[in-house]
Amino acid sequence: MQSQELFDQWRAPHAGRLTAMIEVGLAAGAKTLEHFQNRSLEVIRKGDDSPVTIADREAELRTRELLAEMFPGDTIAGEEFAEQTGDNEYRWTVDPIDGTKSFICGVPLYSTLLAIEHAGQPLGGMILIPALGQAVVGAIGHGAFYAAGLPSTASKLDTDTSIDWTPAKVSKRDQLSDAIFVTSEVGSFGKRGNANAYQRLEEACFLSRTWGDGYGYLMVATGRADVMVDPICNAWDVAAMLPILTEAGGRFTDWTGTPTVRGGDGVGTNAVLHDQVIDLLR
Repeated sequence: MQSQELFDQWRAPHAGRLTAMIEVGLAAGAKTLEHFQNRSLEVIRKGDDSPVTIADREAELRTRELLAEMFPGDTIAGEEFAEQTGDNEYRWTVDPIDGTKSFICGVPLYSTLLAIEHAGQPLGGMILIPALGQAVVGAIGHGAFYAAGLPSTASKLDTDTSIDWTPAKVSKRDQLSDAIFVTSEVGSFGKRGNANAYQRLEEACFLSRTWGDGYGYLMVATGRADVMVDPICNAWDVAAMLPILTEAGGRFTDWTGTPTVRGGDGVGTNAVLHDQVIDLLR
């Protein structure tokens, strides 16, 4: 499916918010690339000692500006700035750079995340890997799609009909012994007091790697990995994951098995392995 076809299908539902999600996500991702692999990039430590850069802030500001212009009544929440409260039931969540440590180190696996909810329920999400030109998008009831070779400066994807979007599908592996398990930081399991949970998953799975953050979930949504686990996360880290994985045939829950993006942790799988993973985490 080319871009115009996808946009034709997604434009009408929710007054164009689904297509806007893709356009705005691409614009935010392009903003991050203006600073990527810049050796003079200044890194600031936030109150929780996590890093932030001008790229994080500029990309989130660009996202907020575009969304406020398109949908002035919508609520907008993000990692770097205070929530802009709207007057309707639509709510956007943006994480301009998920994987800031990777970004700072010049590793191209960081992501730009954008999600939308309606009446408190997940509606759509986008995981964009700007430096690799890859993305996966999903909207409840409208499917999930993957694209590679995205233009790094795109802001109006519907004018570019040359990009192919293929259905995003999770793997069919049904044995943990054959599964690829990814996470962002091994040390995060110990920080929450569950170092043994990582050890159990590593021993149970065929391969364990730290291809984490949003890229890990993209890998699961496209069938290249089977299990992605976040021991500690915020809503902006995973708001996009639930609609994407659901529409790709997978599952996203917290560690209790509850389908929520506000549980403080996260598990994304190909669905077949989900209960086995939850049992090991417990």
